Amino acid sequence: MKISFVRPNLGDWRSPDAMEPLAFAVLKGVTPPDVECELWDEKVEAVPAVLHTDLVALTVETYTARRAYALADRFRAQGLKVVAGGYHPTFLPQEALAHFDAVVCGDAETLWPQVVRDAAAGRLEPVYRQPAGGEMRGLRYDRELFVGKRYGRVTPVQFSRGCRFACDFCSIHAFYGRSLSHRPIDEVVAEACSLRSRYLFVVDDNLFVNSEALHGLLAGLRGCGLRWGCQISLDVAADEKLLRGMAESGCVAALIGFESLDGANLVQMRKKWNTRHPYREAIARFHAHGIMIYGSFIFGYDQDDGDVFARTVDFALENQLFLVNFSALTPTPASALYARMEKEQRLLYERWWLDGQYGYGDAVYRPRLLTPDQLTEGCRWARSQFYCYANIARRVLWPAGGCGSLGHRAISLGANLTSRRTLDRKLGRALG
Repeated sequence: MKISFVRPNLGDWRSPDAMEPLAFAVLKGVTPPDVECELWDEKVEAVPAVLHTDLVALTVETYTARRAYALADRFRAQGLKVVAGGYHPTFLPQEALAHFDAVVCGDAETLWPQVVRDAAAGRLEPVYRQPAGGEMRGLRYDRELFVGKRYGRVTPVQFSRGCRFACDFCSIHAFYGRSLSHRPIDEVVAEACSLRSRYLFVVDDNLFVNSEALHGLLAGLRGCGLRWGCQISLDVAADEKLLRGMAESGCVAALIGFESLDGANLVQMRKKWNTRHPYREAIARFHAHGIMIYGSFIFGYDQDDGDVFARTVDFALENQLFLVNFSALTPTPASALYARMEKEQRLLYERWWLDGQYGYGDAVYRPRLLTPDQLTEGCRWARSQFYCYANIARRVLWPAGGCGSLGHRAISLGANLTSRRTLDRKLGRALG
């Protein structure tokens, strides 16, 4: 038997910042050894028009759903069996089943051996469901699938699943609920130290699962000679010992979800806890330990008016954030935000992720104090200001205090140029 894993992109083009898709490494690790496996990752290569295989397995995100459905339809027309997994089909299994023979809901590694057996026997079930949570001990990330593919220098690793918070706009809570789990620290450290790359990104939605677990991970990574980044909640800035441990173990960059400069917006998005940590002070603490900040901001909550874009760009520049993500608020399936927008009849599309009129980065709902076009154009203006060549040069030549080593500058320059190229390629482009 042969299985072809496929990761669709937003469209049929390559992504310069692509990282290895760990979901397929996990599935490869639990696939019977007598089954041949291959990976086609549209972020780094074209997917063949015809696959010579027995089963095709696609991971589907909301932004890639339209493209994934087109690929699935193509493969089914060739007589192949096609399975979907990931956040989007977990939330909308019936939508996915219009294009797939089977859908795996939830984390798939426990169910995958059964899916493979059923496919080999010709009796795939329409839906396989794995409850949230569960043991992460003994997970094996088989990276053989990635050999020879042109991924970036940064290698992903995973420590935990789930998040302690339930933000209005986020799908993580809908997927995992209150379940929090993490891999044994010794297994993560052994894997990280065995990788060929010295540059890692911890892909957890929030690395700060709990203080004890994070302290243990940082102690294990100390002395491994790694340089790593992560996504982590702002509250870690209040713990000086954790910040010091992050720096001593090699952390050089952290993605922080600031989301808004307006307290009322933070309350509306169920992120009031961010208001307990003054942004400027928290950023300064990270910088003092040599940790650069990638700031994430969302435009379009109910207090945002026409001035929010300039105010936020000024804040990002003044506080020497090395990267930013300025996003138009985008309701995704199963999030509390989507349910609220649907109830208030503010959505512009029935299903924006499938609508050919939607372009990446466009507003998909009616904001309260802005028009949809103002939201779309304001986000694009903010990105263009932050990522103009003059501001990139300033960030690299005059970085934040504690972040001025040659290594920091090289990471900053490469990341800024890649972000600029990626945004130029994606913005306004129809999905699929």
